[in-house]
Amino acid sequence: MKRLLNTLFVTTPEVYLSLDGENVVVNKNDEKVARFPLHNLETIYTFGYSGASPGLMGKCAKKNIPIVFLSKNGRFLARVSGETRGNVVLRKTQYIISENERKSTSIAKYFILGKVFNSKWVIERAKRDHPLRINVELFEEISKHLSELMNRIRDSENLETLRGYEGQAAILYHKVFDQMILQQKEDFYFNQRSRRPPLDNVNAMLSFGYTLLANDAQSALEGVGLDPYVGFMHQDRPGRASLALDLMEEVRSVYVDRFVISLINKRSVKPEDFTKKESGAVIMNDEARKKFLKAWQEKKQEKITHPFLGEKIPWGLVLHAQALLLARHLRGDLDGYPPFFWK
Repeated sequence: MKRLLNTLFVTTPEVYLSLDGENVVVNKNDEKVARFPLHNLETIYTFGYSGASPGLMGKCAKKNIPIVFLSKNGRFLARVSGETRGNVVLRKTQYIISENERKSTSIAKYFILGKVFNSKWVIERAKRDHPLRINVELFEEISKHLSELMNRIRDSENLETLRGYEGQAAILYHKVFDQMILQQKEDFYFNQRSRRPPLDNVNAMLSFGYTLLANDAQSALEGVGLDPYVGFMHQDRPGRASLALDLMEEVRSVYVDRFVISLINKRSVKPEDFTKKESGAVIMNDEARKKFLKAWQEKKQEKITHPFLGEKIPWGLVLHAQALLLARHLRGDLDGYPPFFWK
């Protein structure tokens, strides 16, 4: 269990939430394991197969404290709330900003700034950890160029310019991606990003990981009351969770890319875990997906110190923390949206 930004995250599996006076009580096996005053809470998130008493749900609805239910994997299930108050204002603000390019750019550039910053530090970490196995000169050159692009991104005034800088950063980053794969080089290599369909083993895993990350981002946004389908960087498209794609940009490299590279370098995945179709598409077989998902859930439990909040939280709560910060910025509680900067 973790309280963050007046939000209670209940990550302990199979607990039951009940009401005791003005407190939410966390029960496990008929024992009270924790209690939190409701007057200190804005939202309650519960992961897994937790339940909540009707009394607690009624009290929270009256106090306008939403209870968000998610699966143990972080998939959004439901949101119980009372009268519509703050969320309608929050979403109206989101819609207004999304229709204004200048205002959209003022937020979107921080998503991309976080993305480029984190890509740079993935490169710096590889340079530090494996100086004898990579082209250090090339890594230093790419890192320098990414730093220069970050300065330009900060000064961006429109989305077209911002997308141009993002594209340049992606090309630079992908130039050294293959060198970070240190094991099983004959079967796991990266030439370029291929999406629909993925054309090699590495891209198959990246696509799967990005899909999981997008689902987590969507759940995080649903939880704070934002519309995941209305973005600032990614434009509206029927069926596309554009704001979820915006939010996940910051952690693509530090979460999914490093995770995939780690699976390869630790030999947790093997060539026989993949199947190549007649069309050229490469897919992960059932066994590979099971291994991937098991390791993914373990990764979510690893603790990290949040760079803006200064608190230790599991990786699995990072996007939820960022969604909370984004909502606070849109409500005017924060002057700017603080991107997730990893080192």
